[in-house]
Amino acid sequence: MAETKTHTVTVAHRPLLLSWAGVTDQGRRRETNQDALLAEYPLFIVADGMGGHAGGEIASQSTVTRLRAVVDADEVSPSAIEKALALAVDDIAGHPDTTDEGTGTTLTGVYLDEREGEPHWVALNIGDSRVYLLRDDRLLQVTTDHSVVQELITAGKLSPEEAEGHPYSNVITRAVGASELTAPDYVTIDVRPGDRFVICSDGLTKELTDYGIQHFLRAHADPGESVDAMLAAALDNGGRDNVTVIVLQVSDPEDSSSPSDDSAE
Repeated sequence: MAETKTHTVTVAHRPLLLSWAGVTDQGRRRETNQDALLAEYPLFIVADGMGGHAGGEIASQSTVTRLRAVVDADEVSPSAIEKALALAVDDIAGHPDTTDEGTGTTLTGVYLDEREGEPHWVALNIGDSRVYLLRDDRLLQVTTDHSVVQELITAGKLSPEEAEGHPYSNVITRAVGASELTAPDYVTIDVRPGDRFVICSDGLTKELTDYGIQHFLRAHADPGESVDAMLAAALDNGGRDNVTVIVLQVSDPEDSSSPSDDSAE
């Protein structure tokens, strides 16, 4: 089982427990794993590389390495993240195995900002990897895909149902390394006990519906069990791409309640 890690934070003078686990897998059909993840408090990140046989792996790993340095320096903030991404772009461009102009990586995740006043989550996104939030038993997609298909949906030219089989479903409009647009979109979220985040590459969302993701969150109280169950389901459903998923949850140590089992498929 994926290892579950914990960290205690104080919100409104009350201790809350953060628990998380992450897993990445090559999938059933890919020759290499071009995904990478970082799950080290306070930053939880998934990167999905693209471009050439080795290029995507180099892009995602370079980005995660630069962001890990931000965590190690205890400097997690939008400005520090964007400086790290600029360095990652230089790393990608300067690597001998990244000559493909399309080499780059998506980037998505959340971090806990405790620097000013009350702690809050900051979700960030570049590309079509996603952050979901399960709150009050409702699954919400926090991030907005940077993709051709999403732009068509936003413009009212395509329905979400039509988007599933669209020939441009894999074409993204922003990436780290593929263009000069390296600044993520940010969303601020308050910290609440009971919240659960799913941070994932599209290798998960290609194989599981939002309803399926919600099912596995509700069925397993432990983040390690949740990510293992989602990975197994994604592989059973085809595993057409690399699959990476982090589950991060907030709980009240004094509340013994846990998610109820759900038999939905």
